[in-house]
Amino acid sequence: MKKVLFATTALVASAGIASAQGVTLSGMAEMGIVGGDVYGNETQFWTDVDVTFTFAGETDNGLTFGGSVDLDETTAFTFNGTTQGGETIFISGAFGTLTMGDTDGALDWAMQDVGMNATIDDTHTTHAGYNGNNVLDGVYDGQIARYDYSFGDFAFAASVELDDTGANDPMWSVGAKYSANFSGIDLGFGIGYQTASVGPLDPSALGASIEAKFGGGFHVIGNYTSFDDLGGLDAHYGIGLGYTTGPISLSVNYGQYETTGVGDPRGVGLQAAYDLGGGAEIQAGYGYSEVDLTPTTTADANQFSLGVAMSF
Repeated sequence: MKKVLFATTALVASAGIASAQGVTLSGMAEMGIVGGDVYGNETQFWTDVDVTFTFAGETDNGLTFGGSVDLDETTAFTFNGTTQGGETIFISGAFGTLTMGDTDGALDWAMQDVGMNATIDDTHTTHAGYNGNNVLDGVYDGQIARYDYSFGDFAFAASVELDDTGANDPMWSVGAKYSANFSGIDLGFGIGYQTASVGPLDPSALGASIEAKFGGGFHVIGNYTSFDDLGGLDAHYGIGLGYTTGPISLSVNYGQYETTGVGDPRGVGLQAAYDLGGGAEIQAGYGYSEVDLTPTTTADANQFSLGVAMSF
């Protein structure tokens, strides 16, 4: 016990020194219960911890640079310079921003996800009909390079992911987004295209999203993506509705894939949270999934979660 306390004290002290030098330490912790079909119809305890180191600096001529390391995404806290290991690095200036590592491709960067807020095990965004707009990201080694530039209400980006074996063409993507306010409604539009070459296949995705934030705490997001040469997936559409008042947040999202033949995975996610202040929040979630097995039979599954999420 004394050794643990000593090590903890040393870590806190070193973190304070690092923070003064442009390095900050942040993290999150979750605890609660989960259950449902996804967990074998057994209610189970859920605990999760994530730690992120973030560092930043500035050159003499005004360029900013930095990066972050998400220890939850690393493999035994080891890194390989040619593969993604939970790290993100950037350099930014008047020319725009270049980001490499564990970052979004341009299509995902441009489009809005329909899942809002959070649940301790992502219950509301792991159902069969959910699409996080990153279908082709990570098709090779997960190490993505993205350039983005913004001017006024417009922004655009281009990204690439390389096949380190040289057997396939690079995955590349472009995206653009625009924000505006119309009669008191905050609007956001996004569009992107992504393509890759994986063996005999040339999968691609073309997607668009729209977001609207209304007065009174109401929030709506919709997106649509068309796929080509992607394992029988033809298209996906999703919609999310959210409401926030004081410390309370509520949301629901629905998504469905259109497939060649039988299938059409679909699902709905529910989320509710109460902000306790100070970085702690009570979170509850529910997810339901359904898929066609034959033209007349379906399979379904559900999951739920309830717990406390803490951010530091």
